[in-house]
Amino acid sequence: MDFKILGDVDSIETMAAGSSIREIARLRKRYGRGRWRKRKGYAEVRLSDGTVVRAELHWYEATGIGKREFKIKRFL
Repeated sequence: MDFKILGDVDSIETMAAGSSIREIARLRKRYGRGRWRKRKGYAEVRLSDGTVVRAELHWYEATGIGKREFKIKRFL
């Protein structure tokens, strides 16, 4: 699903870090070594059909690499 984040992501929490991340090997192979974290937060997003909704987002993040692979987990 294509979407664009509008504004800031709030209520950010770390769900897993380092070896606790199930896909850590794939992340390191694709993006490089870093202190990887799986995070979640809430934001307004614009969907591909133009609808604006509030959603729970999950993504991976590493220092020096940035935020990668955003996905919508549920609409609020």
